[in-house]
Amino acid sequence: MEILVFTCGSSSIKYKLYNMTSKVVLAQGGIEKIALPDSFLKFTLPDGNKTVIEKYIPEHSEGIQLILEVLTSEEFGCIKSLDEINAVGHRLVHGGEKFNSSVLITPAVIKQVEECIDLAPLHNPANLKGVAAITKILPNVPQVGVFDTAFHQTMPAYAYMYPLPYNYYEEYGIRRYGFHGTSHRYVSKRACEFLGMDYKNSRIITAHIGGGGSITAIKNGESIDTSMGLTPVEGLMMGTRCGDVDLGAMTYLMEKAQLSVSDVNNIINKKSGVIGISGVSSDMRDIENAVAAGNERAKLALDMFEYRIKKYIAAFAGVLNGVDILVFTGGVGENQTYTRQYVCDGLKYLGIEIDNELNKVLRGEEKELSTPNSKVRVVVIPTDEELTIASDTLEIVEKL
Repeated sequence: MEILVFTCGSSSIKYKLYNMTSKVVLAQGGIEKIALPDSFLKFTLPDGNKTVIEKYIPEHSEGIQLILEVLTSEEFGCIKSLDEINAVGHRLVHGGEKFNSSVLITPAVIKQVEECIDLAPLHNPANLKGVAAITKILPNVPQVGVFDTAFHQTMPAYAYMYPLPYNYYEEYGIRRYGFHGTSHRYVSKRACEFLGMDYKNSRIITAHIGGGGSITAIKNGESIDTSMGLTPVEGLMMGTRCGDVDLGAMTYLMEKAQLSVSDVNNIINKKSGVIGISGVSSDMRDIENAVAAGNERAKLALDMFEYRIKKYIAAFAGVLNGVDILVFTGGVGENQTYTRQYVCDGLKYLGIEIDNELNKVLRGEEKELSTPNSKVRVVVIPTDEELTIASDTLEIVEKL
């Protein structure tokens, strides 16, 4: 069965086409800068080389049409006809309390996702544009929605509620929802498969660390707490997001600097975090280079970034009453050797002990880092959200 997976952002579309019999990726790529004059489609050829098609793409429907044309083209295609696409899976960011698992997309589901737009105004509308485009172009192909928030719907109320007046939860749904759920679900299960441990009888902390980052406590296969909240701003210090900050500091700043709600939203989402402290970049590779060159603000940004990762892992070890597996994933989690070493060296009291030679991980490699004496198994598991979306899609459409 061939399943096409889409992740639609406000100005981008990422895709992968899978043969689910062999779990092989047949095609992958993405469109960037939708609605801008210099928009383009970049995709990977079967030999591994990349090709770029520069073309003005005014909106998502035309972008998806272009992707489908490439998939079936004589020059670049991997399928002869669109009839070979059996189903389409979509990454949907926010399902609120309405969805605790992946679902077949129907008009009723679309309406419920639209009702969650206030919770993810930048993401849900873009996700739904992808659904609408496929409905228009391939009306008879089943579509499945896989929610970033669904995995975290197992959190207990004492973990997801904020200590605000209760009526704000009742009226506006103000609570912790969490994100990166598809990634946390995939890497936690895969870690247990890789290590030969029982997923339903394990205490796991997953650290998805990249430009955005979150940490999740997973007990016996269920998320019981996570660092992101109502929005992806809460929790860790990130590339451009501030993470945890005193709300009183923000109201003070609004008053002193005469900032509007829009101003504050822009600051906490786009001008804070690593870029805000370092003034150099939001990319940790650039930060490490700046630190090596003696940039003190870059050093401060790196110290803050890594300290907060360590702090959250330690806190979630307490939430779980111990930890059996620590998983690193995401662009930084998978590739930044020093960050993993710093975090693990600071958690030796939990029985975490890693081998610095094993910590030299190749890009894309699944690897255990812990020593035989370590009480906690520490692993790097590259995330594969698209495969999870494809797998969920397959499971649902096979029942139709």
